[in-house]
Amino acid sequence: MNILIKSATILDSKSEFHNLTQDVLVEKGVITKIANSIKNPKKYQEIKLDNLHISQGWFDSSVSFGEPGFEERDTIDNGLKTAAASGFTAVAMNANTNPVIDSNSDITFVNSKANNNAVNLLPIGALTTESKGEDLAELYDMNSAGAVAFYDYKKPISNPNLMKIALQYASNFDGLVCSFPQENKISGHGVMNENITSTKLGLKGNPALAEELQIVRDLFLLEYTGGKLHIPTISTAKSVELIREAKKKKLDITCSVAIHNLYFKDDALFDFNTHFKVLPPLRTVSDVDALIEGLKDGTIDMVTSDHTPLDIEQKKIEFDHAEYGSIGLESAFGALQNVFTTKKTIDLLTKGKSRFGLESTSINTGNTLNITLFNPDTKYTFSKNDIVSKSKNAIFENETLKGKVYGIIANNKVVLNS
Repeated sequence: MNILIKSATILDSKSEFHNLTQDVLVEKGVITKIANSIKNPKKYQEIKLDNLHISQGWFDSSVSFGEPGFEERDTIDNGLKTAAASGFTAVAMNANTNPVIDSNSDITFVNSKANNNAVNLLPIGALTTESKGEDLAELYDMNSAGAVAFYDYKKPISNPNLMKIALQYASNFDGLVCSFPQENKISGHGVMNENITSTKLGLKGNPALAEELQIVRDLFLLEYTGGKLHIPTISTAKSVELIREAKKKKLDITCSVAIHNLYFKDDALFDFNTHFKVLPPLRTVSDVDALIEGLKDGTIDMVTSDHTPLDIEQKKIEFDHAEYGSIGLESAFGALQNVFTTKKTIDLLTKGKSRFGLESTSINTGNTLNITLFNPDTKYTFSKNDIVSKSKNAIFENETLKGKVYGIIANNKVVLNS
């Protein structure tokens, strides 16, 4: 791959050209020159776009695509196209499939489906067999096949001894255990945040306590085992406090937050739109403020779109019976820019790679090119026309977002949106 990128503003704190507008020459996939102006005597492909900005390629630590088993929701191939169109050069895919990804052969299958793609797919294996929460899955075998973490997607491990054993066993090969933060006996059949809003709407509530109690338990187990734990998609102010204290104790703990939990509050449910039915549920203003502060001070390690495609039959029904989840890759950048500055947004979208075994590649001469291309200033109303996913369950539909993605260049491939 030989290309010349013209007049690109580089946003990469690890680059000596950070905040500068430069030309970037790439030969055979490697950056050979960065300068104010570079001529093109060899007539390489030129990329020149309006208000072009580039950064290190973005990473999402929690996406679902459906395949195998739920191809009507989305396939791996189209999911990776969606990721590329949304600016992501790497995504970690959940075992939210049928059958559940819980063996060496399953991981091998997923990797084979993603071969030779511009986007790196990092498979997450199930923590327990069939994600039933009863017996540990083949963690070491999946790790050998390329699994980057182990997680029963959105299914909490109710047995504390099983979680203890998982942390101890995975530490033998530096494996990352993920634990969904919910105590089901407390959350019960709650479908939204337990608050005055749930009372007004007549919907059963899922209290913040259900999340916080599970986090307290897992942090005690982590302190006992000395393992390596990631808590995906926290949503309450108390959860942020708990993880902040755990980090002061030097526990090996990371966590993420879903972008929609930074943006919407539980009062968004007043019209019973099932696009807003997500797990963990949308919380209160004080929770959102604490989550944003947690990202600013580093307590929360990364953001995720928590991209969950669902077909229309699972969403266009009564609120109580609708499935949890929203697609989010396509809206991630524009939504974050409504909450944070462009600089902070890019910082958040490029964090979390090392936790999932992925190296960061700075925009410097001699390095392989792995970048996202975007215009941070374009404002637009997010609509179905902006959706690349097969499923259309978008929580951000009709929201005014800021920033458009041009595409990615990674793995020796150029993928630009038309």
